[in-house]
Amino acid sequence: MTANTHPAYSRRAILETISRLWAWLFLLGMVVFFSIAGNGFLTPFNLQAILANMAILTIIALGQTYVIISGGIDLSVGWVMGMAAVISATIMNSWPESTPMWLIVVSGLVVGLIAAWIAGLVNGVLIARLNVPPFIATLGMFGIARGIGFLLSGGMPVPIYVKGLGFLGNGFLFYYHPTAGWSFLTPPAGLVQSDLRNMTGYFPFIVIVMLVMLLLAHIVLSRTTFGLHTYAIGGNKEAAMRAGIPVARRTAAIYMLSATFAAIAGLLYNVRFTNGAANAGEAMLLDTVAAVVIGGASLFGGAGTVIGTLIGALIISVLANGLVILRVNPFWQFIAVGIVIIIAVLIDQAREKFAQE
Repeated sequence: MTANTHPAYSRRAILETISRLWAWLFLLGMVVFFSIAGNGFLTPFNLQAILANMAILTIIALGQTYVIISGGIDLSVGWVMGMAAVISATIMNSWPESTPMWLIVVSGLVVGLIAAWIAGLVNGVLIARLNVPPFIATLGMFGIARGIGFLLSGGMPVPIYVKGLGFLGNGFLFYYHPTAGWSFLTPPAGLVQSDLRNMTGYFPFIVIVMLVMLLLAHIVLSRTTFGLHTYAIGGNKEAAMRAGIPVARRTAAIYMLSATFAAIAGLLYNVRFTNGAANAGEAMLLDTVAAVVIGGASLFGGAGTVIGTLIGALIISVLANGLVILRVNPFWQFIAVGIVIIIAVLIDQAREKFAQE
């Protein structure tokens, strides 16, 4: 019997395959279960709702992906997102009513990015230059960003009085009405309010933004020197330094990149809910780490993909949506996500064990 046909070898090969594909299999199992047990799960409306609801989580998790691959963790992303959302909302409200909406949105994005970059730079300097552990440095920024967000907003959401902003955050690329037919960007003209109930939108704007950010993050991580350095730092920091990689500079850039995605997520929150809230990303921390780890990234660093993060975010969103359809208490979602995280970490440890054998 050859080595390749030995029973122990076969079992190991099967376990390694399962460890690589378990997230896809788990997602498929959930889709099948909720499709059978839940009414309306596979309808176009519900599937688009799942994608729209996961867009902000996915974008903020993209930054966390880079951080975890580099061997760190960013506990501040949720509150940096909230701080950027409040600052963006304040700036957007300062423009005259006649100002073009695109200029208002761009100004909100720019100011939110600047605030987030400062937070990311502080994280990066503390970690890369002063050797503060990522957990402690970003936990400190967690508190700072949280306090700034609440101070600027007075502890209340900041309503945004910009006409058409809600449509930008909740609109679709195409619309279809049984009698009026298809239309592009805006609903068919001439429909009364009662007719709008029969109209269906396709390709939400927010999902398109998510896909663009996903593509850019994937290209940078898999096709550029910056992405290669990110994996190298997470795999072996000392070896990366000996290879001539500017580890400190790259580490600072990674945390600034994480803050960038958080700021973009904050702006998307603004345009979707037409307000900026300091606690907009409060629940995002657990979910961002969960999405990255469930997607196959190693908490030890050096491994992970953007596509994996997308699958992780999709699992969390499908789980939340399915529980709602089944009318299960939504608080069970936290328990379910926690269990899935533990399973993901156990599988990651098993994968490490296979690699060492």
